[in-house]
Formats: sequence, C-alpha cells, structure tokens
Amino acid sequence: MDHSSPLAVTSADIDAAARVLAAYAVRTPLLSSPALDAATGARVLFKPEVLQRTGSFKFRGAFNKMAAIPEAARAGGVVAFSSGNHAQGVAAAAQLLGMRATIVMPADAPLAKRERTKAYGAEVVLYDRLREDREAIARGLAAERGATLVPPYDDPQIIAGQGTVGREIAEDLHALGMTPDIVVAPASGGGLVAGMAVAVKARYPQAAVMTAEPAGFDDHAKSLRAGEREAHDGKSHTICDALMAAIPGEVTFAINRQLGVQGVVASDDEVGIAVGAAFRELKLVVEPGGAVALAALLAGRLNARGKTVVIVLSGGNVDADLFARLIG
Repeated sequence: MDHSSPLAVTSADIDAAARVLAAYAVRTPLLSSPALDAATGARVLFKPEVLQRTGSFKFRGAFNKMAAIPEAARAGGVVAFSSGNHAQGVAAAAQLLGMRATIVMPADAPLAKRERTKAYGAEVVLYDRLREDREAIARGLAAERGATLVPPYDDPQIIAGQGTVGREIAEDLHALGMTPDIVVAPASGGGLVAGMAVAVKARYPQAAVMTAEPAGFDDHAKSLRAGEREAHDGKSHTICDALMAAIPGEVTFAINRQLGVQGVVASDDEVGIAVGAAFRELKLVVEPGGAVALAALLAGRLNARGKTVVIVLSGGNVDADLFARLIG
C-alpha cells in the first residue's frame, strides 16, 4: 500500500456524505445464506444495494453530489450520461431536490432502465454507443443550458456518496463482532470500490478490497496489476451492461491503487449462475452487473474458504425477459 500522497476522498468526507444521505437513502442490511456459506466454505455476508432507492447504489453518489449544488446554480438543472443505474440515481435525486435532469443514454440501454429514468421526470437523450461520444454530448448540453454535469464516478463527492456503502458494511460488521477478510464489489468506473475501500480500510486496514468485472471488460484488474490505467479490450458483448466503462476513472484508480485494491473477473456464464443463486438462495433480483462479485466468489476466484467475505450486490435493474432466461 502506497501512502505517499493524500487520498482525494477521506473517511471524513464519507461521514459527511452519510449525514447528507441519512434522510433519503436506504440503509441496506447485511444478509447471509447458510446454503451459500456451505457452497463456498466461507462466512459470506451480502450487501443488497438492489434494495436501495432506484434499485442500485448509484443513488447515493448522485444525491450527495447534487445536494451540494448551491441554490443559485440549481435553476440550470443537471446533465448526466449513463447506461442506466446512474441515470436513475440522478433522475430520482433531481426529483427530490426539485431540479431539472437531462440524461444522455445509449440507444441500446435496457428498456427498463430508460423507462424508469423517464418515470422520475428526467428528459432522456439517446446516442449511438459505437459512433458518438456521450461525454461530449453531455458537456455540450450542460454548457448550452447552464446545467451542472453530474459524472458517473470520477468525482470526489460521487465517490464519497458511494463510500457510504462501505461505511455501513464496517459499522454493521463491528456491531456483529466480525472482521472482514475480503470485501468485493462490481466495478465499472470504480467509484463504488474506491469509496468502499476508503471506508472499510479506515476501520479494517487488513481487509482485502477487490473489484469484480466481467471477463474481457477487466480494465480495473489489468490496471491494478500494471500500476497504471489501462483500457480493456472488450470488443465482444457482455450481459453486464452496467459494467462496460472502457478504462478506470483517474480519481477512482488513484484511490484504488493507493489502497492496494486487487481485481477479479467472472465470465457471463458464471454471472448467469450467480443471478440464479441470488434469486434462489437470497430471494433477490440482481442484475448481471450487480452479481459479478458473487459470480467470482462462486467460481472460486477469491480464495475465500474459511474467511469472512462481504459481497456487494450493486444493482437489480434487469429486463424481465433476460432475468427469466438467467434464472431458468
């Protein structure tokens, strides 16, 4: 672990975010399953962010960021770009804060995510994932409208908001008299894992914190091994539509590298098995991207036997037909 430079997000920032979110975010519980303990030989605890407002952890970061926008700047509204979960988080936060939200979404985003984003009152602007740059479109709209851009992960306030997931995990483990050996969460841009790593390591410095990614889209695993940001070569498709960011964020990667985070991967087939396991054993609806940490555990990638492991189930926004196929 490299302690040479101060972190962009501290546990005090996460404590502040927890105060901002207290009246709005769901404090999700830690769940366990005797069947999954037996299957893995580990003591496994699950953090079900599928039960969070909007069905994913993304609400936490979006609300923390947007609550800090000064009153004078709120009239311009907010603009975000997202394949779905951040979109819904921003849209719901905007509705609560009485602000206008415009979300730039890929035309191939799951219909359920597009419709739910609109249902929170946001305007959805579609773009072509292969030919257009979503960030450029969003920046253009923000400049034109005098709106605040709310990025999906590479922002200290967003990371601090997502870090409240780790803060709750640490508090609940402490209350249970348990010490985590391994804490794993899905990673796209890395905001959840970065915030979580800060919060968990503040109380449990020896805990191993890990990113979980779909095979072929493992930019965090590659980058953390190399010690510098590297893009994945995912030219194929993955059912984990929420985890397709091409390269770790600059801010998120700096935190994750400094805190000694490591990366694991799981194949789409393994993710499908995990979605089914969460449904059967935990009675939870978990989207493929939200199940990749569980997939890595079940596939034996974590060296978990005899250890206390925390798995974050990061989102549950999945099209019904895909879900039916995966659990069938």
